[in-house]
Amino acid sequence: MKIDRRTTLTLMLAGAASPAFGQAMIGQAMSSITAFAFSFPSPHGEPIRLADHAGKPMLIVNTASLCGFTPQYRGLQELWTTYRDRGLLIVGVPSNDFNQEPGDANTIAETAHHQYGVTFPIAAKAALRGPNAHPFYKWAAAERPKDLPRWNFHKYLIGRDGHIADVFPERIEPTDTRVVTAIARQLDPAPRATN
Repeated sequence: MKIDRRTTLTLMLAGAASPAFGQAMIGQAMSSITAFAFSFPSPHGEPIRLADHAGKPMLIVNTASLCGFTPQYRGLQELWTTYRDRGLLIVGVPSNDFNQEPGDANTIAETAHHQYGVTFPIAAKAALRGPNAHPFYKWAAAERPKDLPRWNFHKYLIGRDGHIADVFPERIEPTDTRVVTAIARQLDPAPRATN
């Protein structure tokens, strides 16, 4: 996230004068930024730049290998297989915030790729909460403060405009009708058959 010095100074002064006003200003500055401003480091290779998918819907999901919801990797892979050609990007973001992803990149890859057959991008392990949270998750918290991840496999659907279009908590399966319908609204139109 880039905010120039003048904006930073204004936000600091506003926060000092009135903490509530300062928080509102920070939230407003964050909400003018879209998800396309962020990247996730990948465990091996190039970062996953959301800007490379600007104008396309994305499903950003915090994942964990030792969670009761880990089998949701199958549903996420099903969505990826079905909708990637129509523009959907899925990014798995492993996190140990809930003490269920203690492993390293190889352990995470073993679970995602080998146990569940995942082929969508998996980022390097990241924090979701607190001062060390990944900038995407800080942005998401400012954009949708009532929809924070409370557990693993929390799903943020980013619309084609780069803002959060919908949020699905961990208990909602990736293939649930609500998720599929929300994704379908954001997708490029299906290709038409030619005769």
